[in-house]
Amino acid sequence: MPKVTQLVIALQNKPGALAQVCSTLGKAGVNIVGLLAPEVKGRGKVRLLVDDLNKAKDALNAVKIRSSEEHVLAVNVDNKPAAFVEIAEKLAQSKINIKYAYATTSADYTKATVILAVPDVDMALTILGG
Repeated sequence: MPKVTQLVIALQNKPGALAQVCSTLGKAGVNIVGLLAPEVKGRGKVRLLVDDLNKAKDALNAVKIRSSEEHVLAVNVDNKPAAFVEIAEKLAQSKINIKYAYATTSADYTKATVILAVPDVDMALTILGG
């Protein structure tokens, strides 16, 4: 269960904004392996987990799209009912709030990677034994 770095991009909620980001990364050969783009009025934060962080930042900078970095946990679990329960319960018992989460599955759908944002990533890693 590694600590990973995702990109955070503030985007206007308008047609084409996310397409521009995805197109820019695609042209640079960067693969998006996780994406969180919640619906927001006005301006929202899109979070991207990519296969090459530095290449992604360079590509976005080249087209004047600002990004920041955020550390999160990448938790691998079996893709089955209640697979995430133990992790969520351990964090809850330790009074660690999950600010948000999103997930992606493996090509054969047997595994899932859950991305977790918590206030203290290093403490959560310690609690979860990572």
